Amino acid sequence: MSYALFLGCFIPTRAPSYELSVRLMMRAFDVNLIDLTEATCCAPIPIESLDYTTSLAIAAYNLCLAEEVGLDLMPMCNGCYQVLSKTNTILRTRKDLKTKTNEILGKVGKEYKGTINVKDYLQVLCDDIGFKNIKNKIVKPLKDLKVAVFYGCHLLKPSSILTFDDPEDPHLLDELVELTGAVSVPYMYKTKCCGSPLKSVSDELANKLARDKLFNAHQAKAECFVTVCPSCFLQLDLGQLVIRRKFKESYDLPVLHYPELLALAMGMDSKEIGLNTHRIRTDNIIKKYVDLE
Repeated sequence: MSYALFLGCFIPTRAPSYELSVRLMMRAFDVNLIDLTEATCCAPIPIESLDYTTSLAIAAYNLCLAEEVGLDLMPMCNGCYQVLSKTNTILRTRKDLKTKTNEILGKVGKEYKGTINVKDYLQVLCDDIGFKNIKNKIVKPLKDLKVAVFYGCHLLKPSSILTFDDPEDPHLLDELVELTGAVSVPYMYKTKCCGSPLKSVSDELANKLARDKLFNAHQAKAECFVTVCPSCFLQLDLGQLVIRRKFKESYDLPVLHYPELLALAMGMDSKEIGLNTHRIRTDNIIKKYVDLE
């Protein structure tokens, strides 16, 4: 299997362990990832609110790159997944917007045709690799590790376009976590926003939402968070240092990207996948659930 990899802006600069663990994980499943060296920003929601036509053209440019290599596009960021999936759906169904977008793209020698699909890497794991093949790769089950699973907002909504999972009661990431031997623990307001999108508007409100999520996971006796969104990861990882300073509260809840959790259960070394780059140390988890020999 091969996919065109879309890293986006955030991951290469602020979440290197995320990229590393995805590449190693996919290689273990014989999945070939093709880098799109000319890829640009996906044109996230703030750009859409400034100029809708421009946002469609920027997103479509990246879709064109995947079309040129003849591969479905695999984003690793929830926001990128939402924007690229939505643009793909809109341009496939709105001929007027497709025509207008291609007029812009024609200036740089591109044409959107609508020939590829956008698949989040979790969709690739669930639909193309399959639970059975994932389970067969588990050599170090993280038995009874209590995990607070967090999907983030943009993986699930708008649900009319992003049909990955039930937006009100998602379960696929929980199931993927439990394939590693870990336990997904229920906690209050599990699907509530972490506050990351609000940082440009109100740091106070953004910190409150992150604090609430950390408090609820701690109350549920979770030993770590597992996320699939780089923005959510940063909000809960680096955000704990902010909360410690502002509110004098220490949760010390490690935050892992799902591919990192899976890579550990597949027997990969914690340093090999870059866990030492996290702000909240993962040492206790490694000692308790990985380094058992």
